[in-house]
Amino acid sequence: MEELKEFNEELRKKNLRGFWEAYQGEVYSEPLSSYEPYLWKWSDVHDAINKAGEVIGLELSSRRVIRLCNPSLKTSVAHTFVLNLQMLKPGEHAVAHRHTNGAIRFVIKGRGAHVVVEGESFEIEEGDFVTTPNWTWHDHINDSDQTMLWLDGLDAPLVRMLQVGFHEPHKEKKQPIFRPEGSALHEFSPIRPNWVRTDSIQPPGYCYKWKDTERVLKSVGERPGDPYDGILLHYVNPLTGGPTLPTLSCGVQMFRPGERTKSHRHTSSAVYHVFRGKGATIIGDERFEWETGDSFVVPLWRFHRHENLTDQEALLFVMTDKPLMDALGFYREERQD
Repeated sequence: MEELKEFNEELRKKNLRGFWEAYQGEVYSEPLSSYEPYLWKWSDVHDAINKAGEVIGLELSSRRVIRLCNPSLKTSVAHTFVLNLQMLKPGEHAVAHRHTNGAIRFVIKGRGAHVVVEGESFEIEEGDFVTTPNWTWHDHINDSDQTMLWLDGLDAPLVRMLQVGFHEPHKEKKQPIFRPEGSALHEFSPIRPNWVRTDSIQPPGYCYKWKDTERVLKSVGERPGDPYDGILLHYVNPLTGGPTLPTLSCGVQMFRPGERTKSHRHTSSAVYHVFRGKGATIIGDERFEWETGDSFVVPLWRFHRHENLTDQEALLFVMTDKPLMDALGFYREERQD
C-alpha cells in the first residue's frame, strides 16, 4: 500500500488522479438532487415586491425583480432555472435587451401593458403567458393605469454552468415596433404563409392568451385527466408543437374539487405557482399546503402527489426542465399505483 500512496502523490503533483481513489465498488445508485423542496408564501413575496416598488426605480435596475431563492442553492429555485416576480408600474418602461437565456412571463396581476418581442407588441393581462426565446429582443412597456405583476422564468443557471452567456442592451433602449399586433398569431397558426420557417431550433416569441387557455380547460375539464398530474395543458411551440422552449416546458395544471393524484417521480425538476385555489403537495415525507399566490419547487427524482382541499378548482402554473432531460436522453419517470 505504501507504493500506491507514493504513486497517488506522484499523480497529484502532475495534476492527475487515479480513478481508484474515489472508487467505491460496483453499487446501485440513483440521482440525488443538490437542493430540497421549498414553498414560498405569497404574503412574503408580495410584501417584498411592494417594498421594492417603493425603493427601487428602473434607473437603478433595468428590471424590478424579486428572486425566489431556494435555501439549498441561494440564488435560484432549482439547479437549471430561476423563478422571479417582476413589477412594472404605470408609465414605466423596462429597456430592451437580448440574452442567451430563454425566458417566459406568466402574468398574475394587471392588464393593458405590453411586452415587445422582436418588433411585435403583445398586450398582456392576468393569466397571459409570453415567451422571449434565446437571443430575441424584448422590452416591457406599461402604458396602462395599473401596476403589473408577472412571473419570470429563465434557464440562467444552465447558461452559467455552460458558460455561454451573452447579454446585449439595445442601443435605442426601446426597440422599434415594425410588426403589426397579431402577426405572430396569424403567421404561426395552422394556416400560415409559405415564408414561415419551421426548422428553427428556437421558437418564435409568442403570447398565449388566458381566455384561450381557460376555454381549453373548460372543454377538457370533465375528462379523466392524468392520474398523476390531473388536467395538464402544455404551452407548445406554435411552429412545431414541441416544448415551450428548448430548455423549459411550461403549462397550466388543474385539479378538480377534492381530486387527489397518485405519486410519481421523474428526473426533471418542477416549480409551481398557485394561480387559483388551495391544496397540498406531498413531496417525499413532507407535506406543503398551498393557496393562491404561493410557489413551491419539487426537486428531481422525488416522489410527489397533489391534493385539492376545496370544492373549487385549483389552477397551478408549472415550469419544468423536461425538454433538456429529453434532449440529452436523461428523462426517466417512476410511478406508484
